Amino acid sequence: MPFKRPESVLVVLYDEHHRLLVLQRDDDPDFWQSVTGTVEHGEMPEETALREVAEETGIVLFPQQLKNCHQINRYLIRKRWLHRYPPGTQYNTEHVFIAQVPSTANIILTEHLAHEWLSKPLALMRLWSPSNRDAAEAFVPGPLT
Repeated sequence: MPFKRPESVLVVLYDEHHRLLVLQRDDDPDFWQSVTGTVEHGEMPEETALREVAEETGIVLFPQQLKNCHQINRYLIRKRWLHRYPPGTQYNTEHVFIAQVPSTANIILTEHLAHEWLSKPLALMRLWSPSNRDAAEAFVPGPLT
């Protein structure tokens, strides 16, 4: 199996009620996250984001639904996942996107055990990754009051 590139996308999905879609990883049930995935050779991050949302949730987004947050995170790769990357790789670069999707969207999980729609405060408590929590906090709008 070829090594993964240390470049990925994070796509935070939220609905019209400002709830976030969180996904439970199948390889670590304590790890809840938004959609993520590796940028493949020849792909632009926006293309990866659209592909990963479709692959992980079954939701097909139109490019205009995807908002590039123009934030790029750099973080240490978890030790348990280093074997997936070329030797000597320690850091991953992550491009951040958000998209609003209907709460009635039919979620079809292919890489996760479960999903939940959570209010922003509850999602922030559930999300494992600091970069995921930071993106949800900064870019998912709250309800208008």
